[in-house]
Amino acid sequence: MSDLQRSFAKAKLAALPFQPPLPPEQEEEDEEEEVKEQEEEKEEEEEEKEEEEEENDQFAGWRPSPDSVHDDDSSSASSTSSTGTIIPSPSKNLFARPKFSTARRTLDPLPWNDYFTRELYLKVSRPTENVIYHAYITPPTAKGPLLVTHHGAGSSGLSFALFAFEVRKALPNAGILSLDARGHGETVIEQLDGQSNNADLDLSLETLSQDLLDVIHLTSTQMAWSELPGLVLIGHSLGGAVVTNVAVNGKLGNAVLGYAVLDVVEGSAIDALQSMQSYLSTRPKTFPSITSGIEWHTRSRTIRNSTSARISVPSLLRHVPSNTSHQWTWRTDLAATQPYWEGWFAGLSRKFLDAKGGKLLLLAGTDRLDKELMIGQMQGKYQLQVFPEAGHFVHEDQADKTAMVVADFYRRNDRSALVLPPKVGAMSKPKILA
Repeated sequence: MSDLQRSFAKAKLAALPFQPPLPPEQEEEDEEEEVKEQEEEKEEEEEEKEEEEEENDQFAGWRPSPDSVHDDDSSSASSTSSTGTIIPSPSKNLFARPKFSTARRTLDPLPWNDYFTRELYLKVSRPTENVIYHAYITPPTAKGPLLVTHHGAGSSGLSFALFAFEVRKALPNAGILSLDARGHGETVIEQLDGQSNNADLDLSLETLSQDLLDVIHLTSTQMAWSELPGLVLIGHSLGGAVVTNVAVNGKLGNAVLGYAVLDVVEGSAIDALQSMQSYLSTRPKTFPSITSGIEWHTRSRTIRNSTSARISVPSLLRHVPSNTSHQWTWRTDLAATQPYWEGWFAGLSRKFLDAKGGKLLLLAGTDRLDKELMIGQMQGKYQLQVFPEAGHFVHEDQADKTAMVVADFYRRNDRSALVLPPKVGAMSKPKILA
């Protein structure tokens, strides 16, 4: 400090009022408070730092490698912060499990009564057999229609469960009746010669068609309906052949408003039968649990909607007590049904076009159309809908879209909405003025 600065400082200090020195006790207290404030500030800074590290946990403590920082390549030197090699600090475990676990998609079974209001056991006796049909139903209300569904070979009535849930959103008054065909689900056939379910069953098209008629009439009796509601018959694969056969025979009369066939046409179906045994040989014969059966259906993309698979797959399997871990097997032996395969689909296209009522064909691809159906489509004889993103089980893979299409199909064929003019003979003659 220069002499001029020193003299200037003395003059300024002399002008200030006199401040006596602090007593030693007060000085110590001030020092303690100052230290305490510094410690509190330090703790706050550490807490803020910890919070920031938690928020940026995946990048906290990481630094670029020296190699990337001093890279001589000018094209990458400017992007070191984004493309440089990242090295975790010693305090970070790169492969440690996260503090919070992500929820794994569950494949546990879902109960049927979330999708239908009740199940039916319908008994009928014939000269050669006693049958207990099993079906799921949500009754129609306020004169709504009854959608009667028939599943494909190897499936069950619960394959339409998610569809039933979705279609009720579009048609709140509609009812859904979904049966288990013989040899499928919980339907039981007792042969009078002592043989039981799945043993030498008659799975001909005529027998399956009669079963469907019996289920509809027995349901009407058990539900105490004075008459059948308006019916929309819906069948998938084999079920499509059954509902078409019922429609063309006309045994339900004017009750049938229309029928829908899902992903089956005569030509492609018969062609596919040639490779069916090869496909069946590649399927697992057993599963260690129901969950593993659901997983196989979703991973193999047999059913592409995991929610529908969780509802429908459990009914496809039956428990077999065993010492091994694989205790679940297929309820229906599809290979044993081979003698009936061709009879299911022969003449299907012609019957589909000839039956009375509205017609809907819903496919997973236009390549499935045969010549007869192509001509019928160009003539406007039926409605065609294609879901290219779906697999063979279109009503499970795209349950919501299938429900919307069926709901629109019903509305177009609903006769109750029609108001017919009076007959000419019933109209009063105009008065002649004198």
